[in-house]
Amino acid sequence: MVTGAYQQNKGVVKGATLILIAYATAFFPRILNAMGLPAPINFVHFAVVPLTCGIVLTQTRVKDKQQVSVAMSLSGGLVIFLAAITASAMLNGAAIINIILDFLLLTEHFVLLLMILCVPFSPDGLKQFRRWILGFGFSHLFLALAQKIMLDLRILKHTRLTIEDNVQGVFYLASGGHVVAATVTLCFCLYYFISAKTAPLWLRFFIVTAGFLQIQFADAKQVMLVAFAAWVLTILSRFKNIGLTVQYLVLAGIVISIFWWCIWNVDFFQYYRGWIRPEIYTSDGDATVLKLSPLQVIPTYFESPLNWLFGLGPGHTIGRLGGWMIRDYWNLLGPLGATTNSVTQVIWDKWLSSYLNSSMFSPFWGWAAIWGDLGFVGLLAFLNLWRIVWQRLCPDSLSRFIVLNILVNGLVFTLMEEPGLMLSAAVLIGLIWTDRQLAQQQRQREQQLAYAMQAASYLSQDDLLYLNELQQRE
Repeated sequence: MVTGAYQQNKGVVKGATLILIAYATAFFPRILNAMGLPAPINFVHFAVVPLTCGIVLTQTRVKDKQQVSVAMSLSGGLVIFLAAITASAMLNGAAIINIILDFLLLTEHFVLLLMILCVPFSPDGLKQFRRWILGFGFSHLFLALAQKIMLDLRILKHTRLTIEDNVQGVFYLASGGHVVAATVTLCFCLYYFISAKTAPLWLRFFIVTAGFLQIQFADAKQVMLVAFAAWVLTILSRFKNIGLTVQYLVLAGIVISIFWWCIWNVDFFQYYRGWIRPEIYTSDGDATVLKLSPLQVIPTYFESPLNWLFGLGPGHTIGRLGGWMIRDYWNLLGPLGATTNSVTQVIWDKWLSSYLNSSMFSPFWGWAAIWGDLGFVGLLAFLNLWRIVWQRLCPDSLSRFIVLNILVNGLVFTLMEEPGLMLSAAVLIGLIWTDRQLAQQQRQREQQLAYAMQAASYLSQDDLLYLNELQQRE
């Protein structure tokens, strides 16, 4: 009956379809742009995601109290964060287009999660939705592997310094696309390996192996470093049983030790050796100084104590909007009144003058960008959104690993503002949570049915006894 209700309810079907459309507009525009579609296609998701969210919210028929509660908390968090961005913009004279784009870059994934919470999936509906999402992920994985083959065979021309930088899947020709592509693949492969319990074990291992090969081919060293850090943090976040936690930490230590051995003894892992230069990581080392330079430079542009609370304005420092988008798409955003700040170019000059040209050492990194743009108030409002997701939607290890992977990446580069990556993380977290909710509801229905059958059994016996008594009296 649940499945039938889902099929008959056109609003629900439409809601799931709208989520897929919204996700696709953020997942595929890079490859479409590389194939010849005009650059504005990269902005389509900024209109589609809010629009589809509005449609889903107005037609939602969700009645589950927990689902409604989480959706309300997430909505409240989004309103608070929007207020923080608006206050920062008013203080610093930032344009309305800056407010809109910065808000969407930092919260589109939360909006997508809100949409998933507002669709009452049935088991069959969720299976169909999962097939589409995995189809997106696998198409990206196999496209990336195909790019590696075509680049090696000179069938596909590369436009960057190395072939490895162009193994980017659907994020082809994006800035840092190989890192984004590898991170997305990591999340999808782990999700499939853990969730596809009915799939053959060899197939699950094949998918994970293919994903690992993509990471290696792309020379995305930071992806593995971040993954190991997120794995250890996930183990610590599940700290309940000391003995079990120690066992998992020992396992992580063994895996990391094997990986370290491979770096020094297996040529396939030789790319990682270039990072092992202890002298650049000291307190006054080149990597440390470059990485922390925004924390020193940005405050010199503060004009009042309020800047510590609200920053220099959305898009005015080192986030994706201020660091790349306004510059790269000035022909589109300039006429809309987009505003900038000279501090961005100062930090760009520091990076361009350094020999450390890897994104691992970039002074453009997520947490510093949010603080620089929005100050401590905006940073706390943003952390509040992640708190809601962590506490309400991530009781399991896989969801926590995905969240921690994103948060650790915020210390490295501006991946927390990469739509394709962030919406991928959100949709996987939403899938895991929805699947768990449906399983819990199914167990509750089975328990209620068992109680009802037991009660009916008792009632029927009483009725028989009562009839027997009446017969004896007669």
